[in-house]
Amino acid sequence: QLQLVESGGGLVQPGESLRLSCAASGFTLDYYMITWFRQAPGKEREGVSCISYSGSTTNYVDSVKGRFIVSRDNVKKTVYLQMNSLKPEDTGVYYCAAVSTPYADFCTTTFAEGRYRKWGQGTQVTVSS
Repeated sequence: QLQLVESGGGLVQPGESLRLSCAASGFTLDYYMITWFRQAPGKEREGVSCISYSGSTTNYVDSVKGRFIVSRDNVKKTVYLQMNSLKPEDTGVYYCAAVSTPYADFCTTTFAEGRYRKWGQGTQVTVSS
């Protein structure tokens, strides 16, 4: 079965850190761009960070720049999202999604969701004192 599985979510206090993982099962991550999405309560899902298939390019939305770091280990078939200095507004369900980009090593957080063929089930992150 081809799937992505997120883990690492939880309840933390403001200022603390979490590391999310997105593991591929049944396929390799070679030539897949990976985007981390976040859906906050009552809001639409948004892409917050992405990483190109080689890991050479990353992008972040302004609200997480300087606090989140995305990385990947293609041998382990896993993508990570290190989230530091967490704020209450970072609360939400975090999803990873994969789109095949074999012809260009790039990433963007603005692809329409319909372009992603593989999604994880999501992991809850709650930042609260």
